[in-house]
Parts: sequence; C-alpha cells; structure tokens
Amino acid sequence: MGDVSANLVSKNRSVSDFLTLESRLGAIAESQRMIAELLSSRTACVSPAAGIDIPELRGQKDKSLLSTGIVGTGNSAHALAAYLSAAGCSVRMLSRNKVKAELLDASRRIYSEDRILGRFELSGAYTDGGEFASRSRNIFVATVATAYKDVAESLAPYLSSAHTIILFSGKFGGAREFQVTLLEKGLTDLPKIVETDALFACRLVAEGRVWIRGIKRWTLFSSVTRSETEACAPIINAYFPGLSPADNLIQRGLTDFGALAHAPIALTNMHAIDREEEFLFYYGGMTPRTVAVLESMEEEFRSIGTAYGVQLIPMKELLNRYYGCDTASLYSAMTSVPNYRHSLSPKTLNHRFFYEDVACSLVPFEQLAKLAGKETPVLSSMISLATCVVGEDFRKTGRTLERLKLGEFGKSDEIIQLLHS
Repeated sequence: MGDVSANLVSKNRSVSDFLTLESRLGAIAESQRMIAELLSSRTACVSPAAGIDIPELRGQKDKSLLSTGIVGTGNSAHALAAYLSAAGCSVRMLSRNKVKAELLDASRRIYSEDRILGRFELSGAYTDGGEFASRSRNIFVATVATAYKDVAESLAPYLSSAHTIILFSGKFGGAREFQVTLLEKGLTDLPKIVETDALFACRLVAEGRVWIRGIKRWTLFSSVTRSETEACAPIINAYFPGLSPADNLIQRGLTDFGALAHAPIALTNMHAIDREEEFLFYYGGMTPRTVAVLESMEEEFRSIGTAYGVQLIPMKELLNRYYGCDTASLYSAMTSVPNYRHSLSPKTLNHRFFYEDVACSLVPFEQLAKLAGKETPVLSSMISLATCVVGEDFRKTGRTLERLKLGEFGKSDEIIQLLHS
C-alpha cells in the first residue's frame, strides 16, 4: 500500500510539474507572439519593466529635436541611439574609429534587447566632425567623461549657438570643462551645454547589438549657470520627460550614486578584482556592516551640498527613483535594484570607476569642501587609495577646480554666485 501511495504521489508530482512547465512555456510563447506582433507593426517596443515611455517626437512643433547626433560608439552610445531612433529622431553617430564608423554606416541599424527591444534605424555614421555637426543640431556626447576635452577641441571649429551639447554621464562639471575648452579654442558663438547622468544600464553583446537591462526613470540635469539650465530644460524634457533641473551644477554632481559607490566598493574588493574573480558588484560587494563606508561618505556629500546652498535626497531614495527598490536602508536598496542582479565586477583595477568617478567627481568635491571649510576624511581616503592602487595622482590629473577655471574663486560664496547667475 505504501508503495502504491508513493507511486501515486510521484505520478501526481510529475503531472503537476509537467503542467507547470507547460504553463510557463505557454506564457513564453504568448509573450513572443505579442512581441512579434509589435515588431511587425513597429520596429520597436518597450518592456513594461522599463518603467518609462519613449516620447513620440515627430509630433513636436520644434522639428530641430529630430536632428540628433551621438559622439561615441560604445555601450551607452548604442543604447541612446536605440532610444532616440524609437522616439522618431534622425540619429547620426561620430566615431574616431574608422572601421567602426564604416560598419555602422554600412548597416545603418542597431539592435536592442530586453528593456527596449527591436531594430533601430541610423541616418549615418561619420569620422568627419564637420559633416557630423552640420547634420546634427542636438549632439549627445556619450563617451567616457575623460574624453570631453578632446571632443570639445575636435568639434570646436564646427559648433555654434544653433547647437545644443548634451553630456551623457557628465560626472561633476563636465559642462564647465566643455565650455572652457571651447572658449580656449576661440569659439565665441557658444552652443548651449548641459550635463546629466547616463540613463542606461547596458552592454554591447555583439557588433551593433546592445543589451539594455535597466533605464533610469529620474535624475537631474544642469548647465553651468541657472539661466542656461532654464534655457536647456525644454530640450532635455522633450527627450527625457522624467528628468528634473538641478538647483545648481554642484547639486547635480553630488546626486550621482556612481560617484558615491563605485570607488569604495571597488577598493574594498580590490584583491578579488585584481585576481579577476567575478562577483556581483552591488549585490555582493558590500555587507550590512561595510556599507557604513558609503553611509559616512554620503554624509560628507551632504555637507558639501549644504555649504553650496543645496539639499540632497538620500541615496537609497535616489536608487528608488532610478530603478525602484527597497528603501528600508542603503544596503537593502543596493541589493534590491532589479538590474543590479546582472551587474558584474570589473575585471581590472584600471577602470572607469577610478578614472571617471574619482578623477572627475571625488577630486573636485574634495576641493569644493576645502574651499567651504568642510572636512571629508572618507572621501579623501578614497582618492588617496585609488591613487596608490592605480598609480596615477588623481589630484593632479583629475578634473580640478583650476582645470574648470573655478580655482580663481577664493570663497564658496563666489562659486555659488556664478552658478546661480
């Protein structure tokens, strides 16, 4: 009798497992059918999990919004190209790499997976900055932040007040560095320049194919001055309706989870990274105890913001606004962001987490703090450790206040006056 009962239970389980599997396969097939229908009527669709809607820009009165260019051909540039093309824009890309430009120009298509799914048309790819700028009114710079000076120098002969430059992942003061470089090159008819954060968590998986695993629903944008930010707001909000203008450039720079988290997590796991041991960077890089490093540094960020007349939202709330998460604590927020379950550790210490986040954010933050009479022991230790580990003196090579032409100001009040003008 016992054997019969056991066999019956086993059979019931098998039937149950089969039905569950059949149900799952049926759901997958239905999803694929719906996607196929969408792709037959349109070239793209947006996953509900993305948490955003892509705006339809072809109906806008300002037709110049449709004329877009992207400097760069990396991860973020490909994701941005897919997004802008889906919005109805004519998208052109500029690359220093002749082979990449020729391949993109030959295919004139980008494929995207996951949060934005589909095939997206390009209007061309270029290596000639003059031809690129003549065909692009609104130019997104989607390169590493350390390349902004080179990009500004190469585009300076072709830019005018008819253009808008949008720095995608500007880190702190990218708009100021770009502006200063154009002035140094003798340009007087300056374009509008605005910086914001990179909005896509993405990775190239093949030539011309990008995996977009997350899209930020909110962040701040800013130009150098308040009046310039106001002038850029209609353009930014047409492309990205969920973004908000910052009170000033410093608030935008400090409202950046990457600037807070990347260097501390990388440094506390530097042995594993140097040994190329793979781990989930956010989910596994911190514990409830070691997250105290980030919390202490966040307090220092907040004190810098207060010194320059701005308030910062808590980082756990920032992550929630980015992607959605559990805001009970900073640790719970970091370990519940959906797309962070795919975020792997770097394979080298020679990484943008140091060359961008330390050099272009933490270095000027430390200088701003000193100018305002604030101490930043944790932040400063991150710069010192990164300098030691990477072998580059970021306090000399980074985006210093002197490089931003802000070093001539002797008081924090004078910088506030400039930024609020």
